[in-house]
Amino acid sequence: MLTDAIGWASALVLLLTVSSQVFKQWRTRTSAGVSKWLFVGQISASLGFVVYSVLVENWVFVATNSFLLVTAMFGQYLFLRNKRSDRKRANSGSTSKATSTV
Repeated sequence: MLTDAIGWASALVLLLTVSSQVFKQWRTRTSAGVSKWLFVGQISASLGFVVYSVLVENWVFVATNSFLLVTAMFGQYLFLRNKRSDRKRANSGSTSKATSTV
């Protein structure tokens, strides 16, 4: 019982940490300061941990890593979307500057 409580509490802290980064990207619509490898690594690690946790039948970690996997996948989607938007804004700004000087 205490062992599971420690596992669930630790899982909650980890989920809140990763989720707060994803929420920040969603809210600000920018990926400034976020490494392109953050979510790639998180997806890979979470997928491996889900498989491992199923094999050892540790349901705390199956649930935790499944949630982390989904969160990381959404974070990667936001990262790519925000980078694409940043490039469009940058190109739009340089285009308008070029046309305004003509």
